[in-house]
Amino acid sequence: MKTLKMVILIATIAFSSAVSASTNPNKKADEPSLITKTVSNLLEEPYFQLTEDIDATVQIAINKENEIVVLSVDTKNKKVENYIKGRLNYRKIPNDVIGSGHYYTIPVKMLKSERL
Repeated sequence: MKTLKMVILIATIAFSSAVSASTNPNKKADEPSLITKTVSNLLEEPYFQLTEDIDATVQIAINKENEIVVLSVDTKNKKVENYIKGRLNYRKIPNDVIGSGHYYTIPVKMLKSERL
C-alpha cells in the first residue's frame, strides 16, 4: 500500500510539472521587448552631442490609443530629460498587442558622441 501511494504521488508530481511546462506562448510575453524596441527606435540619433554617457530611468504608461505617455524621467541632465519626453510622449506603439493601463520602467543609456 505504501508503494502504491508513492507511485501515485510521483505520477501526480510528474503530471503537474508537465502540464505547467507546456503553456502556450502568448503575446503578453512579447510586450516588454516590443516596448523596449520601440523606445530604442524613437530615441535614436539625438539632435545634440553628449560629452559623457548618461543613464536615465524612464517610467511610461500606455493609454487607450496605444500611445506612450511619459510619467517620469529620472536623470540629472535636463537636456536629456527634455529630449526623452519630447521623443516619446504620445507616440503610437506600432502593434495592438498592448492594451491600455500598462506601466513600464525602462532603463535608458545614452552614449557620448563619437565626434564632438
